Amino acid sequence: MSAQTATPATTRTHDGWAVLGPGGIARRFLSQLPASGNGATGTVDPAVGGVLVAAGSSDPARAQAFADEASEHGFDDVTAASYDEVLADPRVDAVYVSTVHTGHAHLVLRALAAGKAVLCEKPLAPNHGTAMALADAARQAGLPLVEAYMYRFHPQTAALRDLVRDGAIGAVTHVDASFAFRAGSRTGRLFDVATAGGGILDVGGYPVTMTAAVVQAATGVAVAEPTELTATGTLGPTGVDEWTTAHLTYPSGITAVVRTGVRVQDENAVTVYGTRGRIVLRDPWTLGDDPTIEVSTVDEEPRTLSFAGAKPYALEADATTAALREGRTDAPEMTIDESLATARTLDRWRAAIGLRYPFEAEDADIPTVSGAPLVVAAAAPDHADNPMRYGEIAGVGKRLSRLVMGVDNQLDLAHASAIFDHFVSRGGNVFDTGYIYGGGTMEGRLGKWIQNRGIREDVVVITKGAHTPFCDPESLTAQLLESLERQGTDYADIYMMHRDNEDVPVGEFVDVLDEHRRAGRIRVFGGSNWSLERFDEANAYAAANGKHGFEVLSNHFGLAEAYDVPWAGCRHATDPASKRWLEERQVPLLPWSSQARGFFTGRATPEDTSDAELVRCYYSDDNFERLRRARELGEQFGVPATAIALAYVLNQPFPTFPLFGPRTIAEARSSMQGLSVDLTPEQVAWLDLRD
Repeated sequence: MSAQTATPATTRTHDGWAVLGPGGIARRFLSQLPASGNGATGTVDPAVGGVLVAAGSSDPARAQAFADEASEHGFDDVTAASYDEVLADPRVDAVYVSTVHTGHAHLVLRALAAGKAVLCEKPLAPNHGTAMALADAARQAGLPLVEAYMYRFHPQTAALRDLVRDGAIGAVTHVDASFAFRAGSRTGRLFDVATAGGGILDVGGYPVTMTAAVVQAATGVAVAEPTELTATGTLGPTGVDEWTTAHLTYPSGITAVVRTGVRVQDENAVTVYGTRGRIVLRDPWTLGDDPTIEVSTVDEEPRTLSFAGAKPYALEADATTAALREGRTDAPEMTIDESLATARTLDRWRAAIGLRYPFEAEDADIPTVSGAPLVVAAAAPDHADNPMRYGEIAGVGKRLSRLVMGVDNQLDLAHASAIFDHFVSRGGNVFDTGYIYGGGTMEGRLGKWIQNRGIREDVVVITKGAHTPFCDPESLTAQLLESLERQGTDYADIYMMHRDNEDVPVGEFVDVLDEHRRAGRIRVFGGSNWSLERFDEANAYAAANGKHGFEVLSNHFGLAEAYDVPWAGCRHATDPASKRWLEERQVPLLPWSSQARGFFTGRATPEDTSDAELVRCYYSDDNFERLRRARELGEQFGVPATAIALAYVLNQPFPTFPLFGPRTIAEARSSMQGLSVDLTPEQVAWLDLRD
């Protein structure tokens, strides 16, 4: 009889665990869970640790078979039930999600909604878009979400990090890491594109995360992500990656070669090279009875360190429940930010060898991550969970969110879907795209997402065209029609010329824009990066000739005064004369780069001139004083300086609908904090040094 069954229940302080998805990896977890509470040594403290209390599956017979097997490990009171029944069980404190890759997301979200800590098998999700939605859900719930790279919790990995951190082999220069095996046949989940099969997602994350751990220990950064990634590989007859090698370069200059596959057996080892020697892990992943580290340096005899007896599955369970007790959302051995960086890296690796699964293709009907219908918060703007502010632009015919989502930062449809869904769920409904963004892929991606969600009449789409060098009336028409086709729609809520061509009489542009508006292809039009003089000239022509005029402007505007612009043909409206013009005419402004390309994020300091563009456009004593004041005011409101910079734009004496381009859900949340800040006219003037 095990120590766990011998101990009276009244003396225990165990954490209740449930397994969701009782497959092979779950059985390994089950076999080591009895060591929970002292998994580092393999001895059990009977008064602490975790116990299995439930097994959930979509197949009742599988759940029952797992529950029966649990009794062999000392867990005699295990409930076999459906996923929903398990998650409703008050005895369950934490769940171990171990279904196929594509089943993780739904169960993680359901578990978090049920108030459970989550230990999720790797990969957390098939792609970064889905992973960041899960990370956001965990952070909002205040519950742990831990990606189960069990080797990260083993003392051998901790010792490796210490050796690197202490300079045992000098400065780290290169890492070689592999995890690849030869499967017996091309059948099952490993070879099924529908379940995200292949080597990269199944075991490729091991060498990637180990390399990141080494780089982090060597350089002191919290998260290591390669700046360069190239790869070659082979896709098999079923469409999954069967063998691939990637070359990585990190900001510090450390390089790495990582290999993975499901049809080629590799040595499955890790070697870390430094200026004084090397470290070798012969058993970094399966972690048998006695894994070792071999250290060889130029000035010492080779030595071997042994790490026998540890139970990594028990250790990852303990780390998850420790985070739950301490109110943390992740475990230090494998943080959420590390999981997100891993997801991005694996996305890049797959992209480098041309692997995209059908369920995430650009023409796929990608549902919400939860699978539930998207709730359009703008339809109920007074809802308590809706932080958005709204305004109107005459002629659009829809209420507009004051914040506008730019669509040029989304790497694929899965990523775009997750971040667009988040924006809409938080009350946003205005999207800004352009004919030239991604060669047309960005507006096509936006259109596909709108089609998938069935919300064309709930959103406002800003379409831009007529960019240099094709800035003429004929190109304007051709690009507008192509943009509408790409988006799968027959009209643009707002259409803006992306640039002006002052060699063309302004009336010729007004004529063609008016024609499209009267035909219903445009509801409202205006100019982006237009001079105020040409804007006035266009409207004077329109008034004199019975045409519709320009009604919106999209120039650079923000708290930081711009002394130059990042791209040729751009125009700003940050100078005092432009601000007076906007206030006098009450022209709706849709400003881009309202947060000055990161000037207010903390990356800009007078001493750091590494970003030549930032220096050229924004560096001045006045702007650094604006930054100082934004930080001071931010402390009063309890928000970062970036939120104050956004609030400055929102609280102007003329209508503004600032554009922002978050790359992640976390960035979107951070920027949207500015919606909660109401600035007085005096505070706006003080920020702008007009006090």
